[in-house]
Amino acid sequence: MRRLINFGILSLLCLVFLPTTVFAGTALPELTAKSAIVIEASTGKVLYSKNAAEQRYPASTTKIMTLITALEYGKLDDVVTASDQAAGTEGSSLWLTAGERLTLLDMLYGVMLVSGNDATVAVAEHISGSVENFAKQMTAKAHAIGAVNSNFTNSSGLPDEQHYSTAHDLAKITAYGYKNQLFAQIVSTQHKVIPWPGKDHDRDLYNENKMLWLYDGANGVKTGYTDAAGRCLVSAANRNGIQIIAVVLDSEHMWDDSIKLLDYGFSKLTQLPVVRKDDILKTVKITEGKVGKVKLMATDDIILPVADNEFDKFTTVIDAPEKVAAPVAAGQKLGTVTVMYDNVAVASTELVADRTVERKSFFKLIWGSVVGFVTFVIRNFA
Repeated sequence: MRRLINFGILSLLCLVFLPTTVFAGTALPELTAKSAIVIEASTGKVLYSKNAAEQRYPASTTKIMTLITALEYGKLDDVVTASDQAAGTEGSSLWLTAGERLTLLDMLYGVMLVSGNDATVAVAEHISGSVENFAKQMTAKAHAIGAVNSNFTNSSGLPDEQHYSTAHDLAKITAYGYKNQLFAQIVSTQHKVIPWPGKDHDRDLYNENKMLWLYDGANGVKTGYTDAAGRCLVSAANRNGIQIIAVVLDSEHMWDDSIKLLDYGFSKLTQLPVVRKDDILKTVKITEGKVGKVKLMATDDIILPVADNEFDKFTTVIDAPEKVAAPVAAGQKLGTVTVMYDNVAVASTELVADRTVERKSFFKLIWGSVVGFVTFVIRNFA
């Protein structure tokens, strides 16, 4: 049985958990970017936006989608061979030579840390047979994520009139990426050493995203630049479990703009304990047991970032049966509790029995049935 609980009570809880000045006096950021947005990753909550739905050239921020597609459709230990086309790709480079072989994982570090256009072509050809086919997979995956105003024609972000995205779409794509632990690991890596076949030394890769050094808690994600796109940056940071994503497109001062957006985002959020570990959330009847009921406890904390005036957007759904047949073991999973934000699931944890309940003996079950039958006869026929 599913039970829905509205979170209007969060307003009262916030009086306990939030300082009353958290949201006061926070000025909107003044930006040089033509398009910008900052969101909270787990809910997709938009904290600030500026022309965020306008379609623009994403330049090398495209590679965020390239990474996601490669992680989901490729095999990390595959050996990728650079073709002549890959080795000859213009723009920023991993300096691949035709015939050079690296694992897919090493190629992906080259894609994200030094923005290797050549590596994106090698990856695309390896996974999908051609850049064109890979770009179609990128677009289809982006649309499935919800980034429906994006279209990709290549894996690198080199200019093409039909290759575009929006600040909001790039934020959605990046938030999706952070659900993958390896994505988060790669985009937050400051320095990586990978092989350089044919050389007497390895490749020393340093991440071009200066935010990893400039900003406290920074953990991603990708820079970009072309004459057509201007300076672009998708940045991210995590503080006290709050994951923020900021996007600036065609920005004169992308580092300053991004810092302002991240600062603003963190100023608008605080962590609220929605569910605590061992909270009792439901009681379930036990049939044929020595005890008639068990309580269901949450197995983990659910602590979510909450902004002002949005408490009614949170609900919880408890999915558990009304009754269970004995025996039941302490700690046995009997249900789940899911927290929803705007009707989208953002967190969940299991509900388990708080105690062990043994099954009644055969004699007691029979005797109980007899007593029940006699009681029924007396009440209805005596």
